[in-house]
Amino acid sequence: MHTLIFGAGPLGSLFAARLAQAGQRVTLLARGQRLADLQEHGIVLEQSLSGEREVVRVDTTAQLAPDDHYDLIIVVMRKNQVLEILPTLAANHASPNILFMMNSATGAAEVAAALGRERVMLGFPLPGGERDGHVIRIVPNRPKHPWVLPIGEVDGAESERLKQVAALLGSMAGYAVEMRSDMEAWLTSHVAIVGPALSAVIYASGIDPQRMAHTPDALILAVRGLKEAIRALPMAGISPTPGIIWLIPFIPEPILVQILRSVLSRPELEASLRGHPAAARDEMQFLANEFLTLVKGAGAATPLLDQLYPYFDPRTPPLPEGSSQIAMDWRGLWGLGAGAVVALGLVGVLLCSHRRGYV
Repeated sequence: MHTLIFGAGPLGSLFAARLAQAGQRVTLLARGQRLADLQEHGIVLEQSLSGEREVVRVDTTAQLAPDDHYDLIIVVMRKNQVLEILPTLAANHASPNILFMMNSATGAAEVAAALGRERVMLGFPLPGGERDGHVIRIVPNRPKHPWVLPIGEVDGAESERLKQVAALLGSMAGYAVEMRSDMEAWLTSHVAIVGPALSAVIYASGIDPQRMAHTPDALILAVRGLKEAIRALPMAGISPTPGIIWLIPFIPEPILVQILRSVLSRPELEASLRGHPAAARDEMQFLANEFLTLVKGAGAATPLLDQLYPYFDPRTPPLPEGSSQIAMDWRGLWGLGAGAVVALGLVGVLLCSHRRGYV
């Protein structure tokens, strides 16, 4: 199977490297300085904690021509950038299978309309990272706990081509694949978790996870915004996915605040928590707009998310570091024991580092 990776950012580069290392035939599409860097240096991956580097050489191309044939095209780009390349993908009729691995609050709506539902599959890329010049700094490997990539057909079917794609992605070292029948709901739920609240508060904290972890007001606002976003999902006809997410609004606020503080303090997640928000502010705002339009159109009230929205604008002054003006909501601690057990199971969901695919 000849695979084209469309998008040479941190995750597209990582996937191309891992597929090549697995012996798969892969080509990476890049342009401008990124293409020049790849041709000169190859894909340079650096572990964010140890600084250990590896270099992987892959075939590259600067374009997708209408008659270029690939068995599979994997698009690993920001949603707002994906919309810009849809004419290029639509002009190519020689490649029948396109897997979009991206954040999206509206599922496959736009890409299916442009390309036809029969060509489109959905997924989500992991584990995040950042680019520093020609170097891709990645979250450290997890030898005992592979990253689980969720993928699915638009109609939820477990098709033969989906199985083939799962086998391809599963050949990458450090990865497993989960074929899902609810990828659109999964993606919208993921945006609810990382988009309108958590990302906004990261910007309100100066894109500094450690500063956010030591600012009580930021943590409380993130938790309350997260609960509001999840409560809005059913109003828009979206079942929170995975199902355990629907429990988050019922977990006492102090527990969620402590969990969030703990995760933000994990140094191995620095590249993901700082790097992507810093590089993709446009995407985060785009996703917030998508989500708010979706749920407000269904009649959901989002006063806290509306309060946080201005922080997507870099001109908005950040929260004072260490500010503690908002009173913690201590209600519900009668269920502390039960809530703590459930909350511990949600650590990865909240931080996008869950073994089932939330990163």
